Amino acid sequence: MTATTTTLPARRTMMRAVTTRDPEWDGLFIVAVRTTGIACRPVCPSRPALPENREFFATLADAEAAGYRPCRRCHPGRPAPPPAWWGRLEAAVAAAHTDRLSDQALADLGLDPVVIRRHFRRTHGMTFHAWARAQRVAKARHRLRGGAMLDEVILTSGYNSHSGFRDAFARVFGVPPGRARSGEAIVANTFDSPVGPLVAATTDEGIILLEFGDLARLEEQAARLRRRFTGPFVVGEHPLLQRLEAELAEYFAGQRRDFTLPLLVRGTPFEERVWAALRAIPYGTTCSYADIARVIGSPNATRAVGSANGRNRLAIVIPCHRVVNADGKLGGYGGGLWRKKRLLELES
Repeated sequence: MTATTTTLPARRTMMRAVTTRDPEWDGLFIVAVRTTGIACRPVCPSRPALPENREFFATLADAEAAGYRPCRRCHPGRPAPPPAWWGRLEAAVAAAHTDRLSDQALADLGLDPVVIRRHFRRTHGMTFHAWARAQRVAKARHRLRGGAMLDEVILTSGYNSHSGFRDAFARVFGVPPGRARSGEAIVANTFDSPVGPLVAATTDEGIILLEFGDLARLEEQAARLRRRFTGPFVVGEHPLLQRLEAELAEYFAGQRRDFTLPLLVRGTPFEERVWAALRAIPYGTTCSYADIARVIGSPNATRAVGSANGRNRLAIVIPCHRVVNADGKLGGYGGGLWRKKRLLELES
């Protein structure tokens, strides 16, 4: 049975995209083959399956939940490369004096508004116009926090009026520009990795999130994070995210054992003790939940340690994958046992 989800394009459209291997649709859905049990990108170079054997999903996670495994040729677990039109779109947004480029303006630039809308819904979990607004306002906020005068920021941001800028700012950050010199905006982005895409988020103080998945998962994470962090999410670049990506690349290449990034962890006192103990587990070793309970001075809290371990929001850098059952079996892992096994094999 074909997946029924509002995030999927029409079946006829997906069929045509798979048949033509249209790169414009890469990353917007997953095509799985019933006869082989394999899930692929729309542009997979493998021989196309018969139409009646194709099943479509919004994400790889949905396909895996239905029993399919990722294709080894097209690697659907990795983020799709930027579409061919991405550079033109970024340039258009940077040059525009508005955060609402009309469909006609996009079409005049040779860009397909429908494809763009679907791309942002699928990969960013937001509309294109919300993304464009967030980019401009995030840059403005950064300048305000750097000490720039409000009038100067409004002028250089391309807004024609104070009211227009204030409205856009409040829609993104939830506060007026005058309060932007304090608070903690959260910047999020994704990285490719040998264990699939990673979504990360940071404030200016430190990294607050690193999990398996893409930006669409931020919608799931937002409610939990807002219990500890008050700022809004903005998709974009940040120096700490660039450092994180570089250190992760070294880790997966076997060239790094410890992460030097500042981390901003907020939880209950018990959770923070558990997470601190996790960070102390040496590279290449494992320990049990009971070991962690003893380390933090709560030897009878093994089950509570397991729960705190599962609430760790910083995969890999706070190495909860190094905790196993007392009998040596891997136990559970939020990113999937295959990822836990892969990380432990890398460190061994």
